[in-house]
Amino acid sequence: MKRLTWFFLALGAGLAGAYLLPNSARAQPAGNRNVPHLAFAYPAGGQIGTTFTVRIGGQYLNGTTAAHFSVAGISARVLGHERPLTQKEINDLRDRQQVLQDKRNAARKDPKLPALTAAEDEEVAAIRRELAGRGNRQLSPVLAETVTLEISVPADLAPGDCELRLRTATGISNPVVFVLGQLPEFTEPARIATSPAASVRPSKELDPQTKRPKTERRVVLPAVVNGQIMPGEVDRFHFTATKGQKLVLAARARALMPYLADAVPGWFQATLALYDAQGRELAYNDDFRFSPDPVLCFEIPADGTYVAEIKDAIYRGREDFVYRIAVGEFPYATGVYPLGAAVGSPARFELHGWNMPAETLDLPTAGRSPGVLTVSARQKGTLSNPVRIALDAGTDDAEEETASATAAGQRVALPVTVNGRIACPGNRDTYRFSGQAGQIFVARITARRLGSPLDSILTLQDAAGRSLASNDDTADRGAGLLPHHADSLLTFTLPADGDYTVTVADTQHQGSPDHAYRLYLGPPQPGFELRVVPSGLNVRAGASVPVTVYALRHDGFTGEIMLALADSPWGFALGGAKIPAGQDKVQATLTAPYGARDELVPLRLVGRADIGGRVIERTGLPAEDMMQAFFYHHLVPAQEGVVQVSGRGAPFRVAAKGALKIIPGGPPAKLQIIAPTVRTTGKITFELQDPPPGISLGHMVSGRGDTVSIEVLGDPAALKPGTQGNLVLQAFGERPAGKAAPKNARPTRVPLGTVPAVAYEVRDHPGPVF
Repeated sequence: MKRLTWFFLALGAGLAGAYLLPNSARAQPAGNRNVPHLAFAYPAGGQIGTTFTVRIGGQYLNGTTAAHFSVAGISARVLGHERPLTQKEINDLRDRQQVLQDKRNAARKDPKLPALTAAEDEEVAAIRRELAGRGNRQLSPVLAETVTLEISVPADLAPGDCELRLRTATGISNPVVFVLGQLPEFTEPARIATSPAASVRPSKELDPQTKRPKTERRVVLPAVVNGQIMPGEVDRFHFTATKGQKLVLAARARALMPYLADAVPGWFQATLALYDAQGRELAYNDDFRFSPDPVLCFEIPADGTYVAEIKDAIYRGREDFVYRIAVGEFPYATGVYPLGAAVGSPARFELHGWNMPAETLDLPTAGRSPGVLTVSARQKGTLSNPVRIALDAGTDDAEEETASATAAGQRVALPVTVNGRIACPGNRDTYRFSGQAGQIFVARITARRLGSPLDSILTLQDAAGRSLASNDDTADRGAGLLPHHADSLLTFTLPADGDYTVTVADTQHQGSPDHAYRLYLGPPQPGFELRVVPSGLNVRAGASVPVTVYALRHDGFTGEIMLALADSPWGFALGGAKIPAGQDKVQATLTAPYGARDELVPLRLVGRADIGGRVIERTGLPAEDMMQAFFYHHLVPAQEGVVQVSGRGAPFRVAAKGALKIIPGGPPAKLQIIAPTVRTTGKITFELQDPPPGISLGHMVSGRGDTVSIEVLGDPAALKPGTQGNLVLQAFGERPAGKAAPKNARPTRVPLGTVPAVAYEVRDHPGPVF
C-alpha cells in the first residue's frame, strides 16, 4: 500500500487562506464588461439518459441565460442564480432587524404599544434566514456566486468528457470538465463553506481512522459517487460486494479541475482507501502511477459490506474540491502495446488492465490522419477508460528480443520509429545504427504523453562504448496536463563515421508490460504546434479583443509562422497575424464586424510556415492558461474555441498599414489611431497591454477629426535591431465627476476598448524613404 507524506505542502497550503485566484489567466481587455468565470461544477457530470441538477460556482454569473456544451444534444435550463449579500445589504437587513426587535421589546414592556404583526414576524424570520445563509458566506469572489442548472443528457450520446460553459449578457465563460457517465449516480447535497481562511489550510484535528462520516451513504454497485470535500472532511460510503469480484474504484478529482491557483501542490490531492466491515484497511492509494488521481483494483476476499473512503492528503477542502468515484466490476485499462503504428499498416494492439474483454484489438489505420487516437474496450455494455495510441506517417519497427538480451542490441536503419517496452524492472533496450560525421541525430521518446508509466532516460554511445550524450526529462509545453514531463529527447551532432548505440531505460528501475514507448531515431523533423489562448473570446460588434498564440517549435525550427482564420464567419479579422522568426508567442487581436449579431460562433485559427521548401499548415488548438500554486503556468487544452459577440463596441482603427519602425534611442515612431467620438468620456488615453521590454508610449496628441497621434519610444539597452512583434493598446476615457461630487473629485476612468494589433520592427537606422 503506497503512502506519501505530504510534509512539504503545509507551508504553501497555509498561505493559501489569504488568497483565492482565478485558475485561468483570462485577460480582461479594456471595453469588455466583467465576463463570467467558472470555478467548478457539482456534480461534475451525470448519467447518460437522465435529467439532474448541477450547481456551477464562479464569478460574474448574474444574468446567466444559457449553458453551452462542447457536445451537441445536451439541454440545460437555468433554475436560479445566487450571490452573497453585499455589506450594504447586510447592514440594511441588520438595521431592519433591529427596528423590528425594538418594536417587539417595547410591546413586551408596555402592552399598550402595538405588537409585531404576523407579516412582521415572518419578516424577522426571513431576515434571520437570509443573514444565516447568504449573509454568512465569506467566500472569495471567485467562488462566491452559484448558478443552478437542470441538465438533460440524451440516451444516445457517447460516454466521455465534454466541456460546460455559461453564457451571460456580458459573454461566455471559461470551460469546466463535464463527464457523460454510463453508471447510476449517487450525489450528496452541494456544500457551502463559510470561512475561506481555513478552507485550503491543512487540518491536524481529524484522523481518517477516528472521524465519523457526516452522512452514512450506502450505494448499490456499479455506481458513480459524487461529492465535495470541505476543510478537514473525510467522506465514506458503504456498499455490498461478493467474494471474487474484481472491483475497480477509480477517483477523478484532479482530472476535473487540473490546477488550483492558490494551493500547493496546485490541485485536490485525493487519497482513496478501502476498509472491511471491521474497519481493517484492505487497500490504499494516493495516486495511480504518475496521475494524482487514485485508483484501486481489488479482488473481494469475502461476501459482506465494505467502506470506501476519500479525503485530501492534508485535509484541505473547499467547494471546488469536487470528486467522482466510479465503483464496480467494469473494465479498466492500465496500458496498451504498442503505443502506436504507421498510418496504412496493419495494427494489432495488446490491451492490459482489469476486467478486460479481450487481450488484443485490431485497429484499421488506412485512411486515417496522423495524430493521437483514444480507444476503449467494451465489457458487458460498459466502456473502459480510454487509452491513447499514436498514428504516424513514418515507418514503424518493432522491438526485438536482441534489444534487451544482448549488449550489441538491435540493428535499425534510420530514420525509424521503434515500438518497445521495458518489460521487467532493471531492463535496458539498446538499438544500434550507422551514422556519418557531422550528421545531426535525434532520439525522441514518446511514452508518458501517451499514458505509459515509463520514466525514460536515453543514452547515446559510440562503438567503443563511450557515452556521448544522455537525457532524462524534456519539458513539453504542449502537454499541459502532465504533472511530470518524463519523456526524453536527445539531439547530437555525430563526431565520426561508424556505429552508435542508443539505450532506453527507466530512471526508477521499474518495468512491466505497461512500460511501453515509441522511440524515433533519425534526422531532425522541424515543425511546430499552435495553442490559442484563451479558448473563449468575448468581443463587441465592431471592436477588437486580444488573443495570444503560442508556437511550440520542434527540432530546431525557428522560421516565421503566418496566422489566419479558417472557416470563420464573414467579417471577422485577425490583426498582427504573424509569429516572427525565433519567437514562441505573439499577441494578436480578433476584430468583429460592426454588424455582427449577438451570437456564439466557432473559432479556428491556422498557422502556415515554409519548412524545407514545403508549406506546412497546422491548426491552432484552443487552450487555457492556467496557474498552479501561485506561480506556474500551464497551457491546458480545450475541446473547442468559441467567440461570443455581445453588444456593440468602439471601433478603433490604425491609420497606416505596414509595420511600425522603432529606432532605439532615435526619433520616436509615430502611431496614428482613428478613435471613435465618445461623448461621455472626454479625453482618450492609451496604454500598452503586456508591452515588450524596452518599448513604451510617449506623448499623445489629438489631431484632426478622430485621429490621435502617439509617440512610441525604444530603449537601446533593451531592444535589438531586427526584433519584431505586435503592440496591443488599450483605450481609456475620462468621465467628469457629477455635479453632486466634491470639487476635488477626479474624473472616472472608463475602459473603451482594444486597438487592433500593430506590427512593429526594431531598426538601427530609419531605412530608405520612398
